[in-house]
Amino acid sequence: MQIVWFKRDLRVDDNAVLSKAVEHGPVLPLYILEPDLWAGRDMGARHYRFLTECVDELDCSLTKLGQPLIVKIGGAIEVLNHLISRHPVEAIWSHQETWNAWTYERDKAVRKYLIKKQIPWHEPSQNGVIRRLKGRDGWSEKWLLNMRAPLINKPLAMVKIEEKTEVLPNFEGIGLKDDNCQKRQKGGRQEGLSYLSSFLDERGKHYSRKMSSPVTAYENCSRISPYLAFGSLSVREVFKKIEERRDLISGDSQIEAKSWSRSLRAFSSRLRWHCHFIQKLEDEPQLELTNIHSHFDNLRNRQFNQKERTFFRAWKNGETGYPMIDACMRALVSTGWLNFRMRAMLMSFSSYHLWLHWREPAFHLAKLFLDYEPGIHWSQCQMQSGTTGINTIRIYNPIKQGIDQDPTGEFVRAWVPELHSVSDAQIHMPWLASAGPVNYPDPIVDEKAARKAAAEAVYNLKKGEGYSKIAEQVVKRHASRRNATRSLKSKSKLKKIKNPQLKLPFD
Repeated sequence: MQIVWFKRDLRVDDNAVLSKAVEHGPVLPLYILEPDLWAGRDMGARHYRFLTECVDELDCSLTKLGQPLIVKIGGAIEVLNHLISRHPVEAIWSHQETWNAWTYERDKAVRKYLIKKQIPWHEPSQNGVIRRLKGRDGWSEKWLLNMRAPLINKPLAMVKIEEKTEVLPNFEGIGLKDDNCQKRQKGGRQEGLSYLSSFLDERGKHYSRKMSSPVTAYENCSRISPYLAFGSLSVREVFKKIEERRDLISGDSQIEAKSWSRSLRAFSSRLRWHCHFIQKLEDEPQLELTNIHSHFDNLRNRQFNQKERTFFRAWKNGETGYPMIDACMRALVSTGWLNFRMRAMLMSFSSYHLWLHWREPAFHLAKLFLDYEPGIHWSQCQMQSGTTGINTIRIYNPIKQGIDQDPTGEFVRAWVPELHSVSDAQIHMPWLASAGPVNYPDPIVDEKAARKAAAEAVYNLKKGEGYSKIAEQVVKRHASRRNATRSLKSKSKLKKIKNPQLKLPFD
């Protein structure tokens, strides 16, 4: 018997481990709910609710093939040991997982256990991320070959194996608190396909122009990132859908074709960068825990003092006195999603204006992002905090971002009702209003002074002895290659990336 251990690949379509395992004999499809994983600081009730919806739909899909999903609750080794004692298990199959520090340590323990049991564990990649990669040269070409490989057909039928399944508890049953994510997306493959279809058919036409503003991003971004994070959709099938849509735009009018072409190009680029960032965590698991560039280790306090705790609390609660910051945080709490530019601004504000170490804010955001993907998340939190040592220092001015991305205050008023009576001219600087807003705090810091002090501190550190040498090592290990996309000029028509360090990950 083969055990297929589902993790972040909750689908039967384009699922290599399921299809390959079926070729070797009867398959027991397994999902292990690990309470210790859900006790982590980066996990929340919104993630769990989304997961249960994905698992329920996966169970339905497998049941149609003849073998329902078997759910077990407990530690992975405990569950596997129980199944191995009851069944003649020949091999374990699961997709290669690049996730958080807890799953990394768990997988090392499972591997040690299976070696002792003399049971092979097959772990093919599902997203183009390469384990034990020796260097980044040629990575993009390998990723592209992976994406252009044929989709893997689901099995036609499965032999049923008798094994008791368990019922997933509600979020309170595993110790999670309600996180008030009232407007989150629903989990499951069909929901993901629906978002992808509506984006490629309609919503995505102006993606490249409208993805930066939170006023338009909720409608014009694809919103498929949670489905990629949980594996309800595969990266490869999304890539192929983009290619199919690109082939069809030749029939559109010239103006529409140009708009679609620009948007699909931007979307394809971010799909590749989605995997590029996960590859960073695969290559260096410690980047979740420590600064990528060690010269930043003493730049900020890892343990917050009283003033920093006050700043952190105001930032988390959307009460900083900066309308765009507060609106974004409140929207994120309620919906579980925010477009990339606004995510970067939130992190930048906490790291530069409030001068907070990135770890605590990053944990808070991880709990809020429904599409939390550690490989992207931890790299981006460090990038927006200036600790990578190789990226341009970006300090987002929340006032300017508000004026540029929400000029009439539509988004701000929707999420910060205290400001409903403030004029458009003063909505992003309400402290200047003659009457003043009711029950809304004054700015927590002076924007200009805080930004200047942060920039000086970072740039002075970069002048330190030995800084450049370490930065060169970071570039060698993690940076994209300027000529990496040259081979993509054929059918995919992706532009050569002129400034790879500033490209954004998947929105």
